[in-house]
Amino acid sequence: MAGLQGELWSDGAVAGQVDGTGSPTHRPRAPLAVRMRPRTLGEVIGQEHILGPNCLLPRLVRQNSFGNLLFFGPPGCGKTSLAEAIAAETGSTLVRLNAVLSNVAELRGALQSARRAPSPPILFIDEIHRFNRAQQDSLLPDVERGTVRLIGATTHTPTVYVISPLLSRSHLFQLEPLTAEQVQCYLRTALGDEERGLGASGCGAEEEVLNALAETCDGDLRRALNALETLVMASPVGAHITIADWKAFGKERHLRYDRDESEHHATISAYIKSMRGCDPDAALYWLAKMLEGGEDPRFIGRRLVIFASEDVGMADPQALPIATACYGSCETVGMPECAINLAHGTVYMATAQKSNSAYAAFSSAQEEIRTKAIQPVPDFLRNQPKSLARRLGTEAYSYAHGHEENVTGQCHMVNPKQFYFPGTAGAEGAVAERMERIRALRRKPRINLN
Repeated sequence: MAGLQGELWSDGAVAGQVDGTGSPTHRPRAPLAVRMRPRTLGEVIGQEHILGPNCLLPRLVRQNSFGNLLFFGPPGCGKTSLAEAIAAETGSTLVRLNAVLSNVAELRGALQSARRAPSPPILFIDEIHRFNRAQQDSLLPDVERGTVRLIGATTHTPTVYVISPLLSRSHLFQLEPLTAEQVQCYLRTALGDEERGLGASGCGAEEEVLNALAETCDGDLRRALNALETLVMASPVGAHITIADWKAFGKERHLRYDRDESEHHATISAYIKSMRGCDPDAALYWLAKMLEGGEDPRFIGRRLVIFASEDVGMADPQALPIATACYGSCETVGMPECAINLAHGTVYMATAQKSNSAYAAFSSAQEEIRTKAIQPVPDFLRNQPKSLARRLGTEAYSYAHGHEENVTGQCHMVNPKQFYFPGTAGAEGAVAERMERIRALRRKPRINLN
């Protein structure tokens, strides 16, 4: 095995850096995913929506007339590869920073070096969303003067995590996850490539193995290449990798689920919207993804409690106690058993009648409070005895239980306004009828039954 590794790595592998001529540098023992990175735009797979023959980006690169670029998309879709290919095709120096690892001093040093360069280098900042506002602000003078051409890469939505001045000075391109067919084709190429890939190992693989790798990488080519490399390096020279080898390797599949980051937010959004759309199957799928990815079940339980009032509301009053019980099970039972309770609650919420009338009514009341003059509390609603009302000559509070169907004719606001408009779905239909009855009773002459 040691001899095989030496043979694989000794021929010099393409690394991530690009020198001043735009040509990739070489260093030993680079991972397969680095060695197989595209060297030109023509070698980039996928992303036809931005790299097609009539698209803007290839034209800008061919003319070397691009300014600042922001690439955003999921991990492993080719953001870094695209930046390196652009640098190579335009003969530009590529200065690489990773916002996770770089500090202000390193960023300033890179910018100072760029000012002394004979031509503007490309400053590639990976994970640019990790830079805080001050760090992003420090880029603006050099970006504005054209000292550098910025290429930023992020897995997050740029309009949320990148400051507006940088956005306004950049072309924004969204990259999509690669399809399973595209990944499988590239894996086949990497397996047979003797210069940069795994061809020197003499190993082959069943198409079923390549298909399984492609299907389970979630559109992340880097993950797929890393997995293929691991399978090859764990096999004898010239071995033929079978689906049994893959199954043994794939037992501990790692889901792409970054708690508290983009995939977390995307998945919980899909979960909530699936329940709102009355799709229990999709909701259960996203629930399973979150739990398999290591999400805190209490977080999901809290979302169920919110959903029960925000989206089910008055249409099914049982939703809230069921959601609360689901959250309680996360605290008292814990994983893995509380997943059953969460599945119960998920199916209930997804199939329940929906009404957001209570949520909408409260939002309207909040808006009234925030934007209009605050109404005083009517005297008869204040906590004061009837004797004081008589002495002051003001209206006394009328005890609701002393009237027909517990309804008085008193208005409980100085300037009455309707916020709650009941719907007709599920149990709220009966509420709507009840409110009509209440309005009719308020219009009738009042008779105190006490």
